[in-house]
Amino acid sequence: MHKILPGFILFFFLSTAGCKLFAQNTQIRGFIDGITTVKNGQVSFGFEEQDLFITSQITDRISFLGESVFKFSPSSPTDFDVSVERVVFKYNYSGNNSILFGKHHTPIDYWNDSYHHGRVFYPTIYRPLLFDANIIPLHTTGFRLQGENFGNLKFGYDFMVGNGLGSTDVQDNDKTKSLTAALHFEPFEDFRIGASYYHDIIAKGAIPHGFTQPITQQVDQNLMTGSIAYFGKHFELLAESTLAYNHSDSIGRKQTSASYVYTGVRIANKLVPYVKVEKIIYQPGEMYYHKDNVTSLIGGIRYEISYLAVIKLEYEHDNKEIEGRVNMVTAQFAIGF
Repeated sequence: MHKILPGFILFFFLSTAGCKLFAQNTQIRGFIDGITTVKNGQVSFGFEEQDLFITSQITDRISFLGESVFKFSPSSPTDFDVSVERVVFKYNYSGNNSILFGKHHTPIDYWNDSYHHGRVFYPTIYRPLLFDANIIPLHTTGFRLQGENFGNLKFGYDFMVGNGLGSTDVQDNDKTKSLTAALHFEPFEDFRIGASYYHDIIAKGAIPHGFTQPITQQVDQNLMTGSIAYFGKHFELLAESTLAYNHSDSIGRKQTSASYVYTGVRIANKLVPYVKVEKIIYQPGEMYYHKDNVTSLIGGIRYEISYLAVIKLEYEHDNKEIEGRVNMVTAQFAIGF
């Protein structure tokens, strides 16, 4: 009891220091989308994800964010899988500076850090291909220092230390911690430039996200990402490029590059035609990623019925080195509630 009491007093002090009397404000939102696809002549209907999004302003300095996703299980036509995507406790300790703890979307690129699983907010129907290729670490559990909106350039930063790839949400699989550093600034309204760095040592025997088998040797991974984002009243642009360097004793260092460029033009306030081009190139000998060089071209149109109701229609052509050419037309109706 005596050992617990000092820790409780410290937590109570940090939680209440500088806090004014405050009425808790909790909001619960939901998001879901239905899709129709025509792929290589086959028509399919379905749902993507149902997202439960919770935010709570507990005091003027302490807040909470939770996000859970319900989606159909790939192993059963009638069952659902539940995934806790984010659990984040935030303490604003000074001005625009905060410390966060929990399970985060790793702040490694604009898309992963800006969009949650409510696909009504996506500029396109699907995320960039580098997500499906497991090139970036989607989530990290750990501590995060965050600052935003400093000065005329609205400078911001994120520094994070957390469990590495192959870990669970409650325990790291080895002694090495992952490190993430990200910086961004906004030279003018609606325009943001960012860069980030990620480092992890992935232990032999780990099973990272998206893998079905343990990796057979230790991999030292370094990722560098640059991004430009502009979402104005009439024109939209999002361009990102990631360089991944994986090193193992047997193969040495191999490079993978993944880039995409999205552009959209707003017509009559609610209608946005758009184009997205993507390319992923793996260096010969790459041993960590499930490599399949791909070039993708997407053309689509987005109609925004309201802020929380959007219809999208797009055509996608993928040219993959192993899988070959894939043509797909997808229609989506996405809502928030």
